[in-house]
Amino acid sequence: MLVLASWLHDLGPFAVKFTDGFGLRWYGISYVTGFLLAYLLLRLLSARGLILIPRERIGDAMTWVILGVIVGGRLGYAIFYEPRLFVMFSDSFPWWGLLALNKGGMASHGGIAGVIIACWRVSRGFKDEHGRVVGRCSMLHVLDAMAIVTPPGLCLGRLANFVNGELLGKIVAMPGEPAPWWTVRFPQELLSPPMSDGGHAPPLSADQQHALAALLRKFSLPSDKLDDAIHRMLETLQSGPGETRQRLAAELGPLISSRHPSQLYQAFAEGIILFVGLAWIWRKPRAPGVIGAWFLILYGIMRVITEFWRLPDAQLAVQRIAGLSRGQWLSVLMVFAGVIMLWACVAASRRVSPPVLLGGWATRKGVS
Repeated sequence: MLVLASWLHDLGPFAVKFTDGFGLRWYGISYVTGFLLAYLLLRLLSARGLILIPRERIGDAMTWVILGVIVGGRLGYAIFYEPRLFVMFSDSFPWWGLLALNKGGMASHGGIAGVIIACWRVSRGFKDEHGRVVGRCSMLHVLDAMAIVTPPGLCLGRLANFVNGELLGKIVAMPGEPAPWWTVRFPQELLSPPMSDGGHAPPLSADQQHALAALLRKFSLPSDKLDDAIHRMLETLQSGPGETRQRLAAELGPLISSRHPSQLYQAFAEGIILFVGLAWIWRKPRAPGVIGAWFLILYGIMRVITEFWRLPDAQLAVQRIAGLSRGQWLSVLMVFAGVIMLWACVAASRRVSPPVLLGGWATRKGVS
């Protein structure tokens, strides 16, 4: 829906909804699809002899990677962004806030840490039906393999962030102001605290506040809190009858700011650019660990750059340190780790004669 030359976000989090609050979410679908693409890519690389993980063991390897992504991503989010999840308990399933994955909250830096641990386990190999260990290889080589198949999943995750209207970008035009066509108005900003309190909801004029209050009264029940009415309004915007959605968009649009679609910036950077960059580096056989190191470097650099258009999480007490968000500082550390790893891998390879080189899709050789 076009409002003031800017698109009003009216996408819902559910691909298929079975009951109120339960169904197939785009976020979950993005994870499943990302894992499936990684599995298929690893099978292809193994069949072509470009990685040392046996083709019949790719499923076992992916099981460990999936576990690493989910556990690492959730723990990373709780540690870096919302520690209160460790002490949040309720009377409803899943009872512990840390396990409430249906409410979102995954940190990509934590997921990468989990994948690194999973790569160590995969490098130890697997026992076959005779009890013999197969597929044992260098952990650095497993890191390379996982690095090259990760970008599609990162891209899908960012697209799911966009669909969910989360991880909002910086404001380009305030509510009621004309905005460029490429900006997006996210009604989800109404669920955030005011900008004056460290949140993301922009200030409204007296007339705009009155108009918003009148609009929310249409969706309020006597026992509702403010967020309940907002959620009900968003659900109508996302899945109500066509004419109702159009009327609601016309009333709501002038009360929402226009923002950078930072989720799409990051999807392009972390998915397409990162994948092309790693594939270009891996076109020739490289020392084990080089692709993994370049993943850390390129991913870290692009996270630092793209997060200048993305707002930090509203619940953080200190959102920026020396001008950088917490996510950017974690990415800076990732870049440094990648540089050190790259130097160490190349130096170690040069001490071996002949040097150990793996990969190289352009040469169609497994080991060169």
